[in-house]
Amino acid sequence: MKHHLYNQGFKFIKKPVEFNLNTHKDILQYALGATLYMPGTKEVTDKIISRSIPGITSMVMCFEDAIQETELEEAEDNVLKHLDALHNAIINGTITENDVPLTFVRVRDTQQFEKFVNKLNNFTAHLLAGFVFPKFSNGNGGVYLSIFHALSKRIDSPLYCMPLLEGKAIAYKESRQIELNGLRQLLSPFKDVILNIRVGATDISSLFGVRRGINYSIYDILTVKESLSDILNFFGRVEDNYTISGPVWEYFLVDSDENFSQILKKNLHVSLMNRNTILNEAIDGLLREVILDKANGFVGKTIIHPSHARFVNAMQAVTEEEYDDALQIMQTFGGVIKSATDNKMNEVNPHRSWAKKIIACAEVYGVVKNDVCYLKLITGLNE
Repeated sequence: MKHHLYNQGFKFIKKPVEFNLNTHKDILQYALGATLYMPGTKEVTDKIISRSIPGITSMVMCFEDAIQETELEEAEDNVLKHLDALHNAIINGTITENDVPLTFVRVRDTQQFEKFVNKLNNFTAHLLAGFVFPKFSNGNGGVYLSIFHALSKRIDSPLYCMPLLEGKAIAYKESRQIELNGLRQLLSPFKDVILNIRVGATDISSLFGVRRGINYSIYDILTVKESLSDILNFFGRVEDNYTISGPVWEYFLVDSDENFSQILKKNLHVSLMNRNTILNEAIDGLLREVILDKANGFVGKTIIHPSHARFVNAMQAVTEEEYDDALQIMQTFGGVIKSATDNKMNEVNPHRSWAKKIIACAEVYGVVKNDVCYLKLITGLNE
């Protein structure tokens, strides 16, 4: 896999690297980008083999909310056939491992997870990146991790898990800190296999009977914002080295006839934060929320439509100014230094953890000249 393959003519300051399931976790945990959720019954094998969805580098095939319970057996069979067909395509030389998106399965519950893993063998699991555990809690988390650990010992290829933090215990203020503290202790021995921590903002919203509109970000919904803030506080700490993915954007993008050449003349961040139109409500809302995701420490984002991928992934790229600052910080031993652009101070010790994350993101998303390049990456207009 490699980000931004839909725009192969783009000129990077530093090109993004290829990655796959065997890439070291220190880099791979930042590489998921826009992770596409889809029903487990969805047929996508042919699209992957034909390389017709180059923007999708990670995906989750869902056995939970995306399907009805009566479709569960069909979904399980579809996922197994999908993995088997991709494995055969690699053996036949039709595709390589680098052509296959990181593929995860969101299980339904602990009982279904235990039954499903018994259907896996080294062939079907070879291209499976791991599992998403919905409504992960102190009540079920130990069971999920125990089943996962047993599977990992049986399967030769690397596997990861991604706990999905949602539900009443996290949403409700009186129980949240106890729940999050317990989860932090529960997950600590499994850090090496926790690729991402994911957040269920839609699930949390439902508990309060609210839903963000197209002109709002999830950070405007106070009850959800508080939950996300505390999740970041417990799991975003530097010493733990967890990567937390941003919440889903619920609105599909609308086909646009905008004049992209005029759009490139706009200041992306200023226009979005001042709510000046870039493309349309749905696209602008997504871009605005990604900016806020990044500002708060999230990396990547859950998406529910393939058209979202290029917007999210383009915004993960690192600007040249950020990259130069990060290198300067990592190459200096303490103190305060003026940035190469003479517009800020780089305080070496406090900014070092930020610099490490920037350098990791630069590896997988590339380094671009400036903010205008985000729009160039998205639109494919490079002049």
